[in-house]
Amino acid sequence: MRVTGVIRIAAMLFSLGTMWFFAQTYFNTSWKIVSLRSWRDSSPGLANEQNAAKAQLPRNKCNNKRSCPENSFAFRVTSGAANVVGPSLCFENTILMSVVKNNIGRGLNIALVNGTNGQLMKTASFDMYSGEIKNLLSFLKEISSGTIVIVSSYDDPATKLNEEARTLFTELGSSYASKLGFRDNWIFIGAKGLRDKSPYEQHLKNDAAQNKYDGWPEVLEMEGCIPKKMD
Repeated sequence: MRVTGVIRIAAMLFSLGTMWFFAQTYFNTSWKIVSLRSWRDSSPGLANEQNAAKAQLPRNKCNNKRSCPENSFAFRVTSGAANVVGPSLCFENTILMSVVKNNIGRGLNIALVNGTNGQLMKTASFDMYSGEIKNLLSFLKEISSGTIVIVSSYDDPATKLNEEARTLFTELGSSYASKLGFRDNWIFIGAKGLRDKSPYEQHLKNDAAQNKYDGWPEVLEMEGCIPKKMD
C-alpha cells in the first residue's frame, strides 16, 4: 500500500505539471490538471479497492475519475480497437464522436471545439488508407486560432499522411504526428495557437511482437481537464 501511495502521488504531480504547462503555453492561465491518463494495476486486490472507492464517488463529467476545476473543460478520449470498435470523444460530458452517434470512420476522427466556451464547432473523419489527403489538408488549414483540436485514430491513421499534413498536426502541438505509421494508435488534443508541444497525447506503434490484437496495438485512453482560453 505504501508503494501504491507513492505511485499515486507521483502520477498526480506529473498531471499537475502537464496542466500548468498547457495553460502557460496556450491559455495564459494556471489552472491545475486533475487527471491526464487512467492507469491500471494488475493486482486483483488493488483493483477491487479502486472499484469500491469509485462506486462511492459522485459521477464526474465524461465519467472521469476526478472532477475538473472551474474554468476548465473535462475530456475523455479513446482510440479505436483494431478495425472492430470505433473511438469515442467526450468533452464536457457530451459525446462528440462515437459509434452510437454514427459519425466516426476509419483513419483520423477529429472534433473542433471553441477554446473559450467549449462549444462544438465541427466534427469530421478522414480515411487515411484509401481517402484523399487533400480533404484533411483543407480541414486543418481552416482551423481558426483558439480552437481546441481533438484527434483519435481508428484502424489506420497514417498511410495517406504526407509531410504537409504531419507538419500541420505538429504546429497544433503534436509530438508524434511526424512518426505515425501504418495501423499505429494515436490520440491527441492540441490547439491552434499553441506555442509548444501539447502534454495531451499518446502514441502506440503497430508492433507484431507487442500488439494486443492481431495486427493492431491495444486501445489508448486519456482523460483530464483543459483550461478554458481566457479572452
